[in-house]
Amino acid sequence: ESLHSSIGLLGISAGSLLLAVHFYSLPRAAPLITSTALGVLLLILSTLLAYAGIWRSLRNVSLFLSLCLTISVFWCGYGVVFILGGQGILNDTGDFHDALVPGLVTFTLALLIIAVVGFLCREVILAMVASAVSLASAHEVAMRYSPAFGSSAVACNYLVVCLVGGYFALGRILCFLTKEKIVLPGTDLAKKKTHEQIRATSGSMNHFAVTGLILNMLSASVFGCRLLGITGKLFIGQVPWLWAAGIYQIGICISSYRAMDVLMATFFGFTSILKFAGGYCLLYPVWQAEEPSFPPPLLVVFSVLFVVLALFLTLKSPADGLYLLVYVAYCMALACCPKGFFEGGPQGVDVAIFVASALMTLIRLYNMKASAKIPTGKGAVKALLARSSFLKLREGTDLHAPYLGYSKYADAEVLGYACSVLASFAITMTGDPQAPLATVVIPWVVVTGGILKLLGGSVAFARGKTLESSAFIFYGVMWIIWGLTRYGGLYGTTRSFHAAIGIVAFMLFNGFIVFCTLFLNITWFFYSLTFLLIAVSFLLDAIQALPAGYDIAATLIFGLVSFYCFLSALFNSIFEGSYLPMGRPIVQLSGVGGGMTKCLHLPARKASSVKRIADILKNGGTCGIPTDTVYVLVAACNRPDAVEKAHHSKRQAQDRPMSLWISSLKQLEPAKHLFAPLLWDFMEAAWPSPISLVVPRGEWVDFLGMKDSAKYVGTPQSVAIRIPDCSVTTHLIDLVGPIVVTSANPTGEADTTHHNQVYAKLGDKVDAVLCDGPSPENIASTVVDCTKIESGNIGFFRVGIIPKSQVKSIL
Repeated sequence: ESLHSSIGLLGISAGSLLLAVHFYSLPRAAPLITSTALGVLLLILSTLLAYAGIWRSLRNVSLFLSLCLTISVFWCGYGVVFILGGQGILNDTGDFHDALVPGLVTFTLALLIIAVVGFLCREVILAMVASAVSLASAHEVAMRYSPAFGSSAVACNYLVVCLVGGYFALGRILCFLTKEKIVLPGTDLAKKKTHEQIRATSGSMNHFAVTGLILNMLSASVFGCRLLGITGKLFIGQVPWLWAAGIYQIGICISSYRAMDVLMATFFGFTSILKFAGGYCLLYPVWQAEEPSFPPPLLVVFSVLFVVLALFLTLKSPADGLYLLVYVAYCMALACCPKGFFEGGPQGVDVAIFVASALMTLIRLYNMKASAKIPTGKGAVKALLARSSFLKLREGTDLHAPYLGYSKYADAEVLGYACSVLASFAITMTGDPQAPLATVVIPWVVVTGGILKLLGGSVAFARGKTLESSAFIFYGVMWIIWGLTRYGGLYGTTRSFHAAIGIVAFMLFNGFIVFCTLFLNITWFFYSLTFLLIAVSFLLDAIQALPAGYDIAATLIFGLVSFYCFLSALFNSIFEGSYLPMGRPIVQLSGVGGGMTKCLHLPARKASSVKRIADILKNGGTCGIPTDTVYVLVAACNRPDAVEKAHHSKRQAQDRPMSLWISSLKQLEPAKHLFAPLLWDFMEAAWPSPISLVVPRGEWVDFLGMKDSAKYVGTPQSVAIRIPDCSVTTHLIDLVGPIVVTSANPTGEADTTHHNQVYAKLGDKVDAVLCDGPSPENIASTVVDCTKIESGNIGFFRVGIIPKSQVKSIL
């Protein structure tokens, strides 16, 4: 339990020791650690801290998570700046000052906030580490401004971190060696764990949002410091802070989906785009003297997306909604200024973003840890909507229920559609063929349409949306390739036959996606069809036959369809009902999509799900469940109507009799005298296992209460019976009693090895599916003929996962 906490704090101590040595030796002519070596070591430690923070976050340790991730991103940007200095890219002391100060200012304040909350909530060790690193950063800022201020003060603060880390390590070692008999104050993680888990049960909370807000402070600091005169210029030395913030922001976006927070995950996806765009603008003057220009239509559209997201976020938390309005102002300021980040208007809004982000960081972090909360108006809008008969917020355990089965992530379609909107409006700017990089298009197309689209596709795949995820990933690849080719200047003013062939291949693949969406819904059909218009414009451009205005029209049509999808996904994720429907499938096939409306999907890892399946079976329902081999279709023996329903659920099932499953031989104990002693002993020795025994039919069948439906189980001469080697299945049988079983696939088809296949094959014929992902085995059980076992002979109807030799050895 203490592994990730120990890795985190000892990683911080190791980095602090390196920095302490560096600053103690700084006045010397030759420092003990070169800038390049120090930068590389800090990058390694930042990766270790990110790992520790994310894994520890799964145990709801919010302050530790915020500290680890904050110092991780700090040392990531810090390390790259040192590497740039070591390689001679930052030429003089002024460059080092301008490069380091924006990051140092941000982390001085951010770590001070973490330290204050830590002291208030009695997390003394974490608070001391945060306050020491904060003071070290503040002293380094002073040192960069005044050479008279020595570097020893910075080193002393980092030495304090080392001492605190050493104390923590000693406490954990003593606790381990003495089996928790000796525990130093502040190092007992068991009490902290219990306290955090109790607090976590009160409601789900996105512990990653604090780090996301700190990253917003970091990017705003780079441009705000320039406006306030703290730094002298904007240049390549500040790119590490912006791009480190962008990369970590994408990680925070993914983690927010893991925390089931769709709106904040979308917001962090949006802000990561701005960070990458800002870094691109600072990097551009390296190879061109002038500053790049911005496409105004895109930024206006971006501000509209922020407005919509702010309105929906206000329904959950008015404070967060107001915070997003600052970004609306930011996008409008960028749209009004041709030179974007380099002008005073956007930089002034950056100062406002820095202040607002710091305030929201304090509020969120304090509310996570303290019992008394700072009011954010969280329940106000919810109370108002409770009186409305028109709009009703989605709540409860099924709020983030996946499309099919169980998923660890919330739905990322909102971000995927928004990325399509931004990427399509970005390419309305054709740019200058002689200087394609002068217009800031690549970040919006490659990062937005490409990287974030791939992210959305990956999350959609994790939620069982196979077609949607394939389309998102496919379109993401297309945006990346075309963005780099056309707007990265890879082929300049010439056009290539090979590029045209590649685009035709993309169009063929997209044609297949368009065909598949006929069976999904109307909106997706138009979404994929209008992307075909985009691909056609790419093709016409590649062969130099693009009509004037065609690409503008194609991108506008695709952008508007994507915007409708964005709004529809937002409405459907926040409100009950279908206010902006995606529509019905254009082509409806029998049995396809039945699981979406009629069939419950419940995660097998929850005991409440197993109980709910048991209740359905007791009430005469049929369900698909996982086993120790493949998925099966089951019904309760004591419900003859359910047994008959299960039999008729499959086509041509008359020649495939159903089998009988029990959870213990005690369920057949009243009829033990009707079984041969050798057969009874063989059953005791063989089960639980994936071995089905075909036994002679007898009066014992009447004890199970199947009545007239018993004719569907087995043959007139015999019945197949077994105890499965699966805890979920046997627990279900304990709740229900003996069950009848048949394979969860139409007769003649392959065995069903995933809950998605149960939906596809029998989704409209069963009442529920217990979802457990892929089957542990792809092979069915071994079926043994025990009708003549008294003579010492057994036969095999089917050799499955258990070989003949193993069965014979059991006998």
